[in-house]
Amino acid sequence: MSANVPKNRLGRGIASLIGDSGPAEGAALPMEGEQRIVPIEEVRPSPLNPRKDFRDEDLEDLANSIRTKGLVQPLIVRPSGALEKGFEIVAGERRWRAAQLAELSRIPVIVRDLTDRQLLEIAIIENVQRADLNAVEEALGYQELVDRFNYTQDELSSVIGKSRSHVANMLRLLKLPSEIQSFVRSGDISAGHARALVGIENAEEYVREIIAKGLSVRDIEALVQSGQKPGSVSATAKREKDADTRAFEEELTEALGLKVQIKLGSGENGELRIRYTNFDQLDEIRNRLLKKGLA
Repeated sequence: MSANVPKNRLGRGIASLIGDSGPAEGAALPMEGEQRIVPIEEVRPSPLNPRKDFRDEDLEDLANSIRTKGLVQPLIVRPSGALEKGFEIVAGERRWRAAQLAELSRIPVIVRDLTDRQLLEIAIIENVQRADLNAVEEALGYQELVDRFNYTQDELSSVIGKSRSHVANMLRLLKLPSEIQSFVRSGDISAGHARALVGIENAEEYVREIIAKGLSVRDIEALVQSGQKPGSVSATAKREKDADTRAFEEELTEALGLKVQIKLGSGENGELRIRYTNFDQLDEIRNRLLKKGLA
């Protein structure tokens, strides 16, 4: 692909380059680029990759799959610079890390000549399509495109395939203190919670209230708009979880290996939330429900 290709063409054609959530075994590989099998030590991660957080348990799950089925989907790489040998990862660092855990000596790659701009675009799009980025990582990736390549929010929207309002909302998260951003990274609060706290004094106190009492985004928005201080959430009529409910959450979390949260409503109603970080985990949840709960 030439560096002069219009930005919006990259966004529209990305599915053919990186695939969807992962091709089935034996699926055809992308045709563009040179396919190779290379020693794993010749491949290195890219400092441009927006994804920084890799959960050990997720990597081990993928490594177990690779040990059983092999690395089905190749990494996309580009040649390293003139002063370095080997290849720089464009898309697939998570697979590369898991392949190392699985002790693979050689891995499949697709080698493409890409500029820094194209590498960053593809890395962001691949991770966003797979829901692999937390909201802060996604926002930092967008900001990198703005800072390095002078993208406007409209151009980002076109390239990434998201609405302009989505891009703007993600970028707003970077205005939050780093402590609150860390809560978003860890999944303790959602991006929606965090956006409601942009520009709010004592935002950390609101975060503690969200975590301690399981407040929804609407709850925290109402609390902020009413001017109530953290600690005065009695007006939201939140119900405290009893010991049995907390034990139920812990049992499900241990059984699934995923974070489970019960949100109590009025009377006997409520919500059961299961947090997943990739499509493999979502597929496992579906399989368990269909086989054991809904069959």
